[in-house]
Amino acid sequence: MDREAYLRRWSALHGGTRTSGLVRGWLSGAHALARPLADAGVPPAAITLLGAALAAAAAAVAVVGGRGGAAAVTAGALLALAGVLDNLDGAVAVMTGRTSRRGALLDATCDRVGDAACAVVLWACGAPAWLAVLAAGLAQLQEYVRARGQGLGADDVDVVSVAERPVRLAIAASSAVATALVVWLDWATLGAAVWAVLGVIGLGQVATAVGRRL
Repeated sequence: MDREAYLRRWSALHGGTRTSGLVRGWLSGAHALARPLADAGVPPAAITLLGAALAAAAAAVAVVGGRGGAAAVTAGALLALAGVLDNLDGAVAVMTGRTSRRGALLDATCDRVGDAACAVVLWACGAPAWLAVLAAGLAQLQEYVRARGQGLGADDVDVVSVAERPVRLAIAASSAVATALVVWLDWATLGAAVWAVLGVIGLGQVATAVGRRL
């Protein structure tokens, strides 16, 4: 499947979401990376589970290793890799015609595991527990509103919020690495705060879009 066909198929599977700007760039990158995996016949579910396992490993490394140092860098790198895989599973499924409701359920479940892992990493790197929980809770609520709206018939929720999964993963991963490299600033707390602020905005965007569709 070439890139344009992939973008059209992705849009159709996501309620007609527009594939322009940053979304197009992100999906084009995912398509390029996913092509070898699709050609090799790698099951999308295996990629999904590996991504969740890497995110969980990042949380474990951060908790055991403590704040800063090699543990924080390793945790950030694992989250970054989990973020890449989080996009490749769907791309492989679309390109190989292996999309399914079971796959979508597995992906959504593993995404929630990944969000929780991001919050744990930020907490382990120094963010207050209440702030990390707030950030993660807003992410969970945003995705619940989107999923619930779609379950009620709002299938064409064509909004990409400022707090989507790639943003959340990027914030947690970069904050963890920065904690080890720049010790004079509390990057974990800053990252959790930015995530929470964007989470409030993102929740409002998704809730508004769902409300209009319903």
